[in-house]
Amino acid sequence: MTPEPIPSPGAVVIGASAGAVDALSAILPALPKGYPLSVMVVVHVPPDKKSVMAELFRNKCRMDVCEADDKEPLVPGTVYFAPPDYHLLVEPDRRLSLSSEEPVHYSRPAIDVLFESAADVFEAGLVGVLLTGASSDGARGLRAVCDAGGTALVQHPDEAAVATMPRAAIAACPSASVMYLEQIAAYLRDLGRRP
Repeated sequence: MTPEPIPSPGAVVIGASAGAVDALSAILPALPKGYPLSVMVVVHVPPDKKSVMAELFRNKCRMDVCEADDKEPLVPGTVYFAPPDYHLLVEPDRRLSLSSEEPVHYSRPAIDVLFESAADVFEAGLVGVLLTGASSDGARGLRAVCDAGGTALVQHPDEAAVATMPRAAIAACPSASVMYLEQIAAYLRDLGRRP
């Protein structure tokens, strides 16, 4: 099932855990330089270690890639990774904010926190993408994306390195489109070509 086109301007939020690097490597490098949407990514990373996600993907992607800063305005054509040990949120003025509030599903950053705050701001203009992972984090957030009129995409559990997270998301948001990574990449790439 192909989701409906989203209204512009919009944004993309992506959540992943175990198996994230391989899954994201199939999606983010497929997006062109000058992509017209902002892309925000939460990956569960250990709180006490420097994250190498932004550095790793900066070398793979045509889009600009950075680790998110507090109060930074969202810029189209940029991928923002949540830093370790901070929740990443979107403010109503479309700035990013970092929070050290309690972990959610034992995770900080938590996928639910980003997805719920972005759904409040972007509503029908948001695409939420949930990938491989070993917890149910992101299921409630994807439900919030659906409830706000946004588009929900879930990696096919058969393809996920760990299927727990996609299965929880499908159960929470039955209207989500279940896709293989190649299909997700193509859908997001095509979004950027729409007038």
